[in-house]
Amino acid sequence: MKSYARYIGAVIVNIMLVYVSYFVARLAYLFENWSYFQAGLADGGVWRIFLGGMYLDTPAICYTNALWLLMVLLPLHVKESDAYYRVCRWLFVVVNSLMFVVQLCDAVYFRFTLRRTTLTVFHEFDGEGNLMQIFGIEMLRHWYFVILAVAMAVMLWRCYLEPRVRSQESGAKSQESGVRSQEPRVKSQEPGVRTQETLLAYYVSRVCILLFFVYFTVVGMRGGFTRDIRPVNVNRAGQFITRPTDVALVLNTPFTMLKSIGEQAFADPHYFSDEQQAETVFSPLKVAENQVAGRERKNVVFVIIESFGREYIGGFNRDILGDDYQGYTPFVDSLMEHSLTYRYSFCNGRKSIDAMPAILSSLPMFVEPYVLTPHATNHIRGIAGYLGDMGYYSAFFHGAWQGSMGFQAFARSTEWNDYFSQEDYEADARFGGHADYDGWWAIFDEPFMQYFATKMSEFREPFVTGLFTATSHHPFRVPEQYADSFADGTLPIHKTIRYVDHALRRFFATARRQPWFDNTIFIITSDHTNMSDHEQYMSDIGGFCSPIIIYDPSGTISPGRSDAIAQHIDLMPTLLNYLGYDKPYISFGCDLFSTAVEQTYAVNYLNGIYQYAKNGLLIQFDGQRTTALFRLSDYAMEHNLISDETYAADVTSMENELKAIIQTYMYRMVNNKLAP
Repeated sequence: MKSYARYIGAVIVNIMLVYVSYFVARLAYLFENWSYFQAGLADGGVWRIFLGGMYLDTPAICYTNALWLLMVLLPLHVKESDAYYRVCRWLFVVVNSLMFVVQLCDAVYFRFTLRRTTLTVFHEFDGEGNLMQIFGIEMLRHWYFVILAVAMAVMLWRCYLEPRVRSQESGAKSQESGVRSQEPRVKSQEPGVRTQETLLAYYVSRVCILLFFVYFTVVGMRGGFTRDIRPVNVNRAGQFITRPTDVALVLNTPFTMLKSIGEQAFADPHYFSDEQQAETVFSPLKVAENQVAGRERKNVVFVIIESFGREYIGGFNRDILGDDYQGYTPFVDSLMEHSLTYRYSFCNGRKSIDAMPAILSSLPMFVEPYVLTPHATNHIRGIAGYLGDMGYYSAFFHGAWQGSMGFQAFARSTEWNDYFSQEDYEADARFGGHADYDGWWAIFDEPFMQYFATKMSEFREPFVTGLFTATSHHPFRVPEQYADSFADGTLPIHKTIRYVDHALRRFFATARRQPWFDNTIFIITSDHTNMSDHEQYMSDIGGFCSPIIIYDPSGTISPGRSDAIAQHIDLMPTLLNYLGYDKPYISFGCDLFSTAVEQTYAVNYLNGIYQYAKNGLLIQFDGQRTTALFRLSDYAMEHNLISDETYAADVTSMENELKAIIQTYMYRMVNNKLAP
């Protein structure tokens, strides 16, 4: 009986070792991203987060160790051999070491996405040929994680207890031979002496033990004992946190990856009885307003700068970070003096692949990036197609190779006439060719922007073009000739931001000499934000603070600073209305030029929480109820006003509007109704 107790105990101890590895991985995740999580650990938050983490570690551990458990518990006497149990040990150590490494990798990736990674990451970077380079350089930069991973693998190997029943005979044999913790054979050294009673005892005991562990493994996978508990999902993490950002700390990467297998990102929540009722509150079907007969058909140029958050731009931060804050963009600061900008401007996603649907097709990111879901085959249109109806030529530019990030596929599906990539740049003898490749992602921004400006002079007018830059992407390299030209700053990205600002200065110097310049509207924004060293930009809403700068050299669009709320999905309807598009179109944003300031809004999604900003307020909605309310000017989100009855009517109204946006989005996504 004692031998069976040791057998069961060995299984339990080994599982406890896995819990220890997940706990250490969570600590590593926390300390690697301490500035993002420290606010959520106050007032007992650390205990809630780590207890919730242990709860959500359980299904991940049960799923990833199910095969090992089956192998060691399988009631089959012919498996009882040293070789078989060596295989079991290797399986245990390799699988759980791999899960540990996955979590360490995600700890590094978190600051770029503010969320745990799901299986969509493999589609996001599908076809990228430089991932091993990126992985290698990150191993060097995070050498301490490499040491930690090796130490964890050694710990799992050395502390592993072999789950085999020891008999007196085999115990004596093991003692004589010096072999530690070897399980006895069920059969003796001489075949044929096995008794019926021995086999019966073996199978009865092992089947009972197997059933015991099967029950608790299934319970662990589901997340509870009672019959009415639904299988635990990633949204369960929300009950242990007060800030959406902290959801990433409660979750673990193996769990989020497993739970994203076969998951349908979009489902109609049925907040309203039907779609018609929802669209009485919010309708994405728009018809251009305030048409001006004979309006001049201006060119439109989108400059989407990688990771170019508002935090880095001095001109956006005098009233947030102080009058002495200079930022890293002297040229953009000077351009803002002649541009229309927005005090509260936001992106609608946290990844590059979220930006194109939002900026160019007015489609926000909810739950998962649209282009990575099965609904990516839906018929959608965008500004290129709509302006194409008006005779515009369109071309999109990205300095990486043609298949990178899926940008070319999206551009084609939304009716862009042409797409120019790294291959096209290198084939143009007027420029530097492959020598201008950054070695990681794409052509450096300065030469590619010169190519962009030059090519536009070859296009017929009116045209709409888009440029997606790359240099301010990790690993944040600048051309060798500028290695000593730009100060490093306090974060790795700051040097590349200075370089991008220089590249923009040179781009506009070239563009000003072109015949199309004065008849062009320039939109400068970022795909998303990135690394931060100010608490105002580490909050749930701070992580979405992208600039929106509208520059019209002719002055027809008056420069100035607007108090309206602006977001990526507003750009398409604003431009379509301004340029005189007169047909119905689908947009989840609003026309910033004709919408009253108090009616402008922004919506985004982070770790299971929808955020909705309007009229100076911001609510957080978990899909069922509003969990928090902040003033929009409270960038650090320090004062939750949800209990203040003064705002009860505002919360009710905003929640109703947000529900309508979500339901119409889900309904149209599921039913392929994203084009008029």
